[in-house]
Amino acid sequence: MKRWTTMAAGAASVALLATGCAGTGGGSNDGDAETLTVWTMDGSLSDEHAAALHAQFEDEHGVEIEHVVQQWNGIQDLLTTALASNNPPDVIELGNTQNPAYSAEGVLLDLSDWKADLAGDQWLEGLAVSGEYEDAVYGVPLLAANRVVAYRTDLFEQAGVEPPTSWDEWITAIETLEDVHGDDSAFQSLYLPGQSWYALLSLIWDNGGEIATEADGTWTGTLDSPEAMAGIEAYRELVETSDTTAAMDTDEAEPQQFEVFAGGQAAQMIALPWEVASAIEAAPELAENVSAFPIPSIDGGPAPVFLGGQNLAVPAGTNSPELAKSYLEMFTSPDYQTMLAEAGAVPGASTDTSPLESNPTTAAMAEASAQGRAVPASPNWAAVEVQNPLKTMLTAYLTDTASLEDAAADASAALTETLND
Repeated sequence: MKRWTTMAAGAASVALLATGCAGTGGGSNDGDAETLTVWTMDGSLSDEHAAALHAQFEDEHGVEIEHVVQQWNGIQDLLTTALASNNPPDVIELGNTQNPAYSAEGVLLDLSDWKADLAGDQWLEGLAVSGEYEDAVYGVPLLAANRVVAYRTDLFEQAGVEPPTSWDEWITAIETLEDVHGDDSAFQSLYLPGQSWYALLSLIWDNGGEIATEADGTWTGTLDSPEAMAGIEAYRELVETSDTTAAMDTDEAEPQQFEVFAGGQAAQMIALPWEVASAIEAAPELAENVSAFPIPSIDGGPAPVFLGGQNLAVPAGTNSPELAKSYLEMFTSPDYQTMLAEAGAVPGASTDTSPLESNPTTAAMAEASAQGRAVPASPNWAAVEVQNPLKTMLTAYLTDTASLEDAAADASAALTETLND
């Protein structure tokens, strides 16, 4: 799972970093409630945001907010214990890929009847899917982020290249960058590790493919469909056209790709806004020479992107369901959704992303978020990420250890087994 935090350096202000864990729970009966216990994750809310929200809620409802900030490291065990207890928190924050598992376990309150009162008509679609289970709603979108193509404006200008708006334009831009700057053996027009599977998802979806599909409660891996394999082929085209020096058996975290980008030899990277900010922090001279555009679609415009983010949920065992609802209503109101956008996140319950437009990286993120998608909303998805057959598939195919057909078939079989386990 991930966390969000504000980052300076004139780029993005959203960060996803792994961290440690702690906390307690507890609620009171609605009739004589004195406290409402709220768990949020480290970095999700600024101190200013939390203080304003909680002061207003306490003033309007005459109760005290017990706000506990949890760490991502170890949160799974902490949540499991708390949700099984007789005194759980009243409102919790969940990673979007965590939500389906807890929904399936029956430990979250069904919020379907509340949706209209919680700005449900403005929920970010790609995030809302993770809070839905068997035609019911168990999670309210909180905030999200997605990948963009960060690029060096100076290197683009020297090559006479404009930011592309379609797949064909992107490939042509990469080829031109190689022609102009390729004499430098350390140069790469796009730094793309072999196992950047979140980036792969965009290409699979853009070509009409899916990771897996569900019918009557049974999941089937579909990476070996013609459409999905076209997306995998497109990934290889990026790798080969850009002549990237990245390893084919690691992802963007090994090494951290923002460190490579900060080194000045890469013209582009497919990255989250926090990675752009980290690159600028490491190399401040980049501040005036970095911008971003959405991953281009084969049809023009932004391609679909994976939305990583968080939801808010209410434990089924809360003693204060009506107060919890009121808290969610306030959180999904325009004022507090705007504060999320001002902090650099795509708000989960608002279509107004205008605060993100002042920065080119977050502006590109907001533009692409409208095409946001989620991984399969299976309770077993966490196990997929541990085994990650998509990474295995990419390395096998890119290193010619296996054909595209065999690598995709093996990955599809592994997905089918894990998602139905």
